[in-house]
Amino acid sequence: MFVKTVLGSSAARAGRLHLAAQLRCFSHLPLTVPIKLPNGLEYEQPTGLFINNKFVASKQKKTFEVISPSTEEEICHVYEGREDDVDEAVEAAQAAFSNGSWATIDPLQRGIALNKLADYIEHDKEIIASIETLDNGKAINSSRGDVQLVINYLRAAAGYADKLDGRLIDTGTTHFTYTKRQPLGVCGQIIPWNFPLLMWAWKIAPALVTGNTVVLKTAESTPLSALYVSQFIPKAGIPPGVVNIVSGFGKIVGEAICTHPKVKKIAFTGSTATGKHIYQSAAGSLKKATLELGGKSPNIVFEDADIKKAVQNIILGIYYNSGEVCCAGSRVYVQESIYDKLIEEFKVESEAVKVGDPFDETTFQGAQTSQMQLSKILSYVEVGKKEGATLISGGERLGTKGYFIRPTIFGDVSEDMRIVKEEIFGPVVTITKFKTTEEVIELANDSEYGLAAGIHTSNFTTALTVANKVNAGTVWINTYNDFHHSTPFGGFNASGIGREMGSETLENYTQVKAVRAKLI
Repeated sequence: MFVKTVLGSSAARAGRLHLAAQLRCFSHLPLTVPIKLPNGLEYEQPTGLFINNKFVASKQKKTFEVISPSTEEEICHVYEGREDDVDEAVEAAQAAFSNGSWATIDPLQRGIALNKLADYIEHDKEIIASIETLDNGKAINSSRGDVQLVINYLRAAAGYADKLDGRLIDTGTTHFTYTKRQPLGVCGQIIPWNFPLLMWAWKIAPALVTGNTVVLKTAESTPLSALYVSQFIPKAGIPPGVVNIVSGFGKIVGEAICTHPKVKKIAFTGSTATGKHIYQSAAGSLKKATLELGGKSPNIVFEDADIKKAVQNIILGIYYNSGEVCCAGSRVYVQESIYDKLIEEFKVESEAVKVGDPFDETTFQGAQTSQMQLSKILSYVEVGKKEGATLISGGERLGTKGYFIRPTIFGDVSEDMRIVKEEIFGPVVTITKFKTTEEVIELANDSEYGLAAGIHTSNFTTALTVANKVNAGTVWINTYNDFHHSTPFGGFNASGIGREMGSETLENYTQVKAVRAKLI
């Protein structure tokens, strides 16, 4: 039914686009298609929108193609949602909220349902990890880590179900006064392409455990894993309309969700520029909004650090997930006495990083998720060269098929360079010398962002001093990209508003009601 084509030449590209134009109006796309994964696993991929616990065709019957970043081959098509599909999904979510089938049940039942959802995902975790690798291009071991964190987080969120307590307020003997937390209603959620399934879980879990309903837009380049796991929603005992997934494009589906009058809250993960637009759209109707946005995170190495361990943490901080991580440690600051030694060690280890087939068990860095992202990263490499930075290693596309790039290190940078200031969102790191603790704190904070930071030292006093003074939502000490399902994640400044994970995220999905009764 679907013709597989390979990019590489302009003629092939033109042919694929022509085929895509034809298939966009294909009105008989089945709601599931069989897919055989590169590792030999086979499964049925849902292609429809997920509304009212059913996969359905979009109203206009349009579709869009999904491309494998590691092969540049078409995987399949999925249905493309439009404004009228968003309307239908919001109506389903509003009906589910209003009828009380989810919001007013015993909170324990919501927790049980989330645990069942985690059970289904755990049962299919190898298939799901493989879908993520096929669709996103990340290394299979990274995908497995994502899926495990999804499972852990769903279970952790389930544990919060019966802990949404209000408080009794002593206002004397004439009145009975208390507060309670209530869900907001329909929550609009927009997730990115770098961690498709993980962001799906980070968004829906706190919304559901607090009694809300959801209309979620996947990233157009990576819709497959969220659609696959959505088939488990009804099996887990979650009523129709509570979770709705509309695949589509940001300017259409995303905008429709943000401006819909019945959507009471927007949660977005993505670029700072898009986040600002969404925040303005949400403000127009006074929607509650949480935004997890970009970053340019400092990773600081003091002279008393274990250099070999620090280098491995730098590699994890910048090359993990192909560098497509909002909190990537993309600005490395090294105390001058160990600068040369660390550069030497880091260059050797960086060039030893296995880049390539993401289904190869030994691969650490898979493909970039799209041709657009690859081109952006390569353009920044050229910017760095023109700005006068020294290209120490990498900076080149790897091969001619698939969106691969060599791990890239720039030295001899100044703080006003674009490669130091701007988020590249790829496996590109800059390295800068510093002398004193005071100096490196100033350098670390010289950014519009504030998502994360890393500190490497054997002196715990130094670590805590710097951690307390760096403007970052998450600080890792002698580790990096070290997530835990109970630890809140979010940013300062241009890196966003609100938190994901942890009990803190529950505040994003509830509102406080005060009740004061005069005693007769």
